[in-house]
Amino acid sequence: MLAGLLISRWTFLTLFVFVHFGCWWEFVLLVKKINSKKYLFYSLWGLLYITLPVGLLIALRNLPGANIKDDHWDLGKVIPLALIFSLWVNDTMAYIVGSLIGKTRMSRISPKKTWEGTIGGVILCVIVMYFIGALMSLDFTDAISIALIASTLGTIGDLFESKLKRMANVKDSGHIMPGHGGFLDRFDSLLFATPFVWLYVYLFMR
Repeated sequence: MLAGLLISRWTFLTLFVFVHFGCWWEFVLLVKKINSKKYLFYSLWGLLYITLPVGLLIALRNLPGANIKDDHWDLGKVIPLALIFSLWVNDTMAYIVGSLIGKTRMSRISPKKTWEGTIGGVILCVIVMYFIGALMSLDFTDAISIALIASTLGTIGDLFESKLKRMANVKDSGHIMPGHGGFLDRFDSLLFATPFVWLYVYLFMR
């Protein structure tokens, strides 16, 4: 993913066109298992759930280089990087904190998630992204804001996809990546967080 992001806008576009159709394929299959009679109708929600976020992510990648301290950095790279790093850091920290001190189950949808892990993940994500943002010449307010948006909305996206899988009575959305599930398993957080990061960027960073 990072290679596609950093090489050029075209490699990023190619990567996420592939991801887009992979997510759509799995989403339709999940909806069909949930409601085989009306799955075509319910699948239209994929326009909001998948197509819109991927389109906005590509729009973020095509941002001009503006409103960052160092001209060496391209805003079209910095924002997607900050978003993706935030999701990775949040997932990692939430898992570590939850494993160490997690006791209070967050939701029946995802029994392994705890409130301690979720809150710890958000806090540590903000702290880590403060320093990563500084390395990318991203204003600390913007770095912290993107981290907060990504960590909170990413968690909601993960729960939403878990709910879909539970309703469809499957463990993974697909098997494109052995041991890691399918496209939706990998990009569920990104799909939920991207529209809100895009909104923040266009409201406060332009």
